[in-house]
Amino acid sequence: MNDDGAGVADVFAKLALELHEESSVEETVEAVLQFALQAVSCTHAGVALSHRRAKLETVAVTDPVVELSDQLQLECNEGPSLDVIAERDTVLVPDTMDEPRYPDWSAKVATLGLRSVLSVRLAASGMLGVLQLFNTEPYAFESDDDEVAHILSRHASVALANARQEASLWQAIDARKLVGQAQGILMERFDINSDQAFAVLRRYSQDHNIKLRDVAHRLIDTRTLPD
Repeated sequence: MNDDGAGVADVFAKLALELHEESSVEETVEAVLQFALQAVSCTHAGVALSHRRAKLETVAVTDPVVELSDQLQLECNEGPSLDVIAERDTVLVPDTMDEPRYPDWSAKVATLGLRSVLSVRLAASGMLGVLQLFNTEPYAFESDDDEVAHILSRHASVALANARQEASLWQAIDARKLVGQAQGILMERFDINSDQAFAVLRRYSQDHNIKLRDVAHRLIDTRTLPD
């Protein structure tokens, strides 16, 4: 961590502003990782999220070796990030060369040159993930690094949740625009009102088991509805 406390405060002030300005999940995650490299004693960083179909899905890394660590956790079915997602708030591995909790994973990760690991939970609005910090030196993380990592994780959790909500909002807006255009086409072609046009789109959606957005997209692109 930076020795100058004011410097760290400046870093987090800048972080809050920049995360607020990011418009996508990908950009938000990249910003988090870059600030982690500045504010914590880590040489590599990564963010992974938990999904229903996967225990751990790597979202972004500062170096490909971090993704290799994630893959090894899945292959070995053990590791600090899996524990964080399952039940822990934070897991510190002082030295992967001497880590009895994850013997298979730690031995393999040590050969990759990753010696210290600090994993911190990301959680907000139904989102669950982990901020992963690595150092090529053993015993690299101190108590101050843990505190800063938790502050960073809270910023990141809120920013990621907001980015996901914003992405969902824009998808909904785009869908409404598509449906509105499709309604307009039907209204002009068949001389019907907007409610009748929407009923036609909804009937095609239900009869053919196609999302309403996709029916509208098809009509706009081809000027025809599914057979």
